[in-house]
Order: sequence, then structure tokens, then C-alpha cells
Amino acid sequence: MGNTCCFLCGCVDQASVGVVERWGRFERLAPPGFHFFNCLAGQCLAGVLSTRIHSLDVRIETKTKDNVFVQLVCSIQYRIVKENADDAFYELANPREQIQAYVFDVVRAIVPRMALDELFEQKGEVAIAVLEELEKVMGAYGYCIEHILMVDIIPDDTVRRAMNEINAAQRLQLASVYKGEAEKVLQVKRAEAEAEAKYLGGVGVARQRQAITDGLRENILEFSHKVSGTSAKEVMDLIMITQYFDTIKDLGNSSKNTTVFIPHGPGHVRDIGDQIRNGLMEASSAQIDQ
Repeated sequence: MGNTCCFLCGCVDQASVGVVERWGRFERLAPPGFHFFNCLAGQCLAGVLSTRIHSLDVRIETKTKDNVFVQLVCSIQYRIVKENADDAFYELANPREQIQAYVFDVVRAIVPRMALDELFEQKGEVAIAVLEELEKVMGAYGYCIEHILMVDIIPDDTVRRAMNEINAAQRLQLASVYKGEAEKVLQVKRAEAEAEAKYLGGVGVARQRQAITDGLRENILEFSHKVSGTSAKEVMDLIMITQYFDTIKDLGNSSKNTTVFIPHGPGHVRDIGDQIRNGLMEASSAQIDQ
């Protein structure tokens, strides 16, 4: 609120409205521009009001329903209505304090009925309630409330730390669940792979033994046909003895310093031959059963 009077003229800036008085009584509103006043008739420019939008930040401390003290930062944007500028000039001495008082009253009446979580979720409803109350009250004094924004909600420091710890614990719990599921899937896949490897290993051993059996059978049959008067048992014994001595030779030529105890003697060779023949007979009977 300012005063730009002179002896015979006055100037009202753009986005402003002047209040003209005659002998100390309101006469009219002066629009922006240059104006002449009849000082002899008691006219004067009593003051100039800005019609721009003003912003007022109000910080309110109150308590929620669950007994948590919070601070709310409310931003009120208001302006003077040109047509009612005389009411704004004469009725209120300090409009900012008047607006702040009504904001305090409305917020402290609504917030204690809400829990802290509800306040964060419904802060827009608090702003609407404050807007409705201010429009009803301040409209009678020539002010228009444009917008009300709940800029920030600040709980107590201990409450904020507790909320962060709760959120962190929930996220750690969720991470543990996902980690456990991942380990479960990994163990299942490892078990499936191990079972598949054992199965394939068994198939490979069976095929290896079958190949050895087929090779021995072919050698016996071929030797029996080429050398007349020899039986299959004699050929088998000869093959076993040959393989026995080849094994001993390979062990002796090995570069590794390893001691291996092998039973040696004709009787042991005969036992080995009997075991191989029994294996051949079992393999043949298995093929017949299939």
C-alpha cells in the first residue's frame, strides 16, 4: 500500500488501483494512469493497491490423530478484486495476518482428525477446506483466493527416521523372499543337472561295457576260425593273460610315482578270466531278454 500524491495530480501504476478521497471520505477508485485532483475541493489520492497475485507461505505446527507432531507449509496465492478495492483498503489493516490466522484455524481443526498416513494421502482435501474457508471470509473484504498449495508436510525427526526404518525393513524382507526363491530354483536346477549327468554317465558306462563285450566276442570268434583246434575258453584265457601283462607294462612305464599292489600269479589270472566270462554271459543273457 503506497501513496503517490502531489499537489494537483497523481499517478497510478499499471496493475494497480488508486483510492480517491474527498475531505477524508472515500469518493471513487482511480484506474491506472495519470489523474488530476481538485485540491481546493478536498480531493486527494489516499493510496494505491496492487492487483497483482501475492503469495503467502504459512508454516503450521499441529498434531495428527495418531499423536504425531507435524509441520505443514501452506502456500496461499491471493489478489485484490479491482471492483472491491475500497473494502480491501479500508476494512483490513494487515490482510496477511488475517489470512494466516484463518489458515491456522482450519488446518488445526482438520489435521487432528487424520492419521499421519492419511494426511500424506489427503493433503489435497486439507487444501480444499482451507480454500473454501478463506474464500468465504476474505471475499467480504475484497480479496480473491486464487490457489492454495500444501507445499510440504514435515513430521518430527524421530518419526521420519522410524518411517524410513520401517520401509527399509519391508524392502529387506521382500529382498530376502526373492533371494530365497532364487536359491531354491538354483538348487532344483542343480539337482536336475546332477541327476541328468548321472543318468548319462550310466548310459555311457553301459555302452562302454557293451562295446568291450562285443569286441571280445569278435576277437574270440575270429581267433577260433583262424586257428583250428582252439576252443573259445582257451582263446579267452589267452586274451586275458595278454591284457594282464599289458596292464602291468603300462603301470611300469607310468611316469607317476605311484605304488600299486596287484595280486600276481596264474590263479589270480584265472580268477580274472572267470569274472570276465561271467560278465559276458550276463551281458548276453540281458540282450536275449530284451
